[in-house]
Formats: sequence, C-alpha cells, structure tokens
Amino acid sequence: MKTEKQKMLAGEFYYAGDAEIQADQAAARDWMRRYNGGQDISLEAYGELLREGFGEVGTNCVVRPPFHCDYGYNIRLGAGVFLNFNCVILDVVEVEIGDMTQIGPGVQILTADHPRDPALRAQGLEFGRPVRIGRNVWIGGGALIMPGVTIGDNALVGAGSVVTRDVPAGVTVAGNPARPLAGRRAD
Repeated sequence: MKTEKQKMLAGEFYYAGDAEIQADQAAARDWMRRYNGGQDISLEAYGELLREGFGEVGTNCVVRPPFHCDYGYNIRLGAGVFLNFNCVILDVVEVEIGDMTQIGPGVQILTADHPRDPALRAQGLEFGRPVRIGRNVWIGGGALIMPGVTIGDNALVGAGSVVTRDVPAGVTVAGNPARPLAGRRAD
C-alpha cells in the first residue's frame, strides 16, 4: 500500500493533511524563511541554499527572493535559469524549467489540482499534474502556468497570461486563457 506522499509524487489522489506531507511542508517553510530572509548573504550562499532546497539546480541560476513553494524537492532548474521576485511554485509533483529560461516577477507555476467531484474534495483529497517548461523560454510578469502544462523551447508567454494548455516550441501566447498570437513566432 502506498503512503500519502508516494501517492502525491505519483500524481494520484492523496490526503494533504498526512503527517509526513505536513512535515515536508514545515521543512520547506523553514528553508523559505532562511532563503527569503538572507538579503545580506552572498550569491554563492544563495546558490548553496537553492541546491539545499530544490531537487536539482544547474549552474548560474538566480531565484530572487521572496520565493515560495510547497516542497522544493520537486523543482528542477536547468543552467542559467532566472526567476524574478515573488514567484510561487506549487510543486506537489515535478516542475522542470529548462536552461536559460527567464521568468518574470509574480509568476505562479501550479501543479496542485483538486478533484472536480465535490464528494472527493470534501474528503480533503488533492492531486498534482507536472509542469514542464523548455529551454530559453521567457514568461512575462504575473503569468499563471496551470497544472499539467508543457511549454516548448523558445516560447514566449505574455505578462499576465493564464496558460491552461500546452504551448508549442517557438510560439508566443498571451491572454486569459493564453492563445497563440497570429503571425508571432519566438524563434
């Protein structure tokens, strides 16, 4: 029988109030207090904190505080990734961000989802769908990346967009819901 954490990581229905899951969230809150409170530490120290808190961190990554996440260990950053101030990643399952991707301030990347069936919601069940963001993507400030979305290499996401569907490589999308802009390719 799977633990609630194993179910969570597999993208299955799980109970978020489980003690092991709550302990992991508490550890993430402790890490965020240290990361977000260290304005006077060196870039090297920030890099060490990123490697401590995230599942994988490539070289030369910058995540400007404040930053918020659920767990941290499900976040994988490629080399040269940049996240501006006030980004939020709800990482109940894996979030992959490819090399040289730039993410504007206030962007939210959400993997956490909830059952559509009200009886299941009433049981406190949740599930997650992974988000994958390719290489050399630019996501404008305030965009929302919804659960299960894949954004292809070299794509552009306009500021304030709500991305509910996959974005093909090299395509520029904008709006709510985000839609391709006619005649605009990023590559």
